[in-house]
Amino acid sequence: MNEQDMLTVGKIVNTHGIRGELKVVSQTHFADERFAPGSKLVIEHPETKQRINIEITGAREHKGMFMIKLAGYDNINDVEKYKGWEIKISKDALGELEEGEYYHYEIVGCKVVTEEGQELGTITEILSPGANDVWVVKPAKGKELLIPVIDDVVLNVDVASKTVIVRLMEGLI
Repeated sequence: MNEQDMLTVGKIVNTHGIRGELKVVSQTHFADERFAPGSKLVIEHPETKQRINIEITGAREHKGMFMIKLAGYDNINDVEKYKGWEIKISKDALGELEEGEYYHYEIVGCKVVTEEGQELGTITEILSPGANDVWVVKPAKGKELLIPVIDDVVLNVDVASKTVIVRLMEGLI
């Protein structure tokens, strides 16, 4: 499976205890589902791209992180070498979303255009500061724009053509 077929859902930041648990920073909205016992994922070294298939046998949330236990790894010495590795999932394993919902990878890279046809730039990042997501848009020149993902602003999302149409509210630019 190549790099484009995989999505990062977490990062291993440390070990926890002596029985082989790993501390994971979640990078997915579906952490309870992704890290549930029985989940089959892949861990990948960020530089060498070496991959290892894993199965989660236990998981719990603790202080904003997930503590996961992997099948066949029962000792801190077995898992310590995986600190810094990314946890990935195949795009094929993603579930279907409701109408009007999108995965981050579908949104990042989309061109943003106003309803009048003015091109604003490309979405480079998605922030989740609170009540709604915010899309970071990088224009060809100038400062980044922050577009709130609310119905009054985002009028249409076409992931097939990688285009988002927005209505600029007063003070947005």
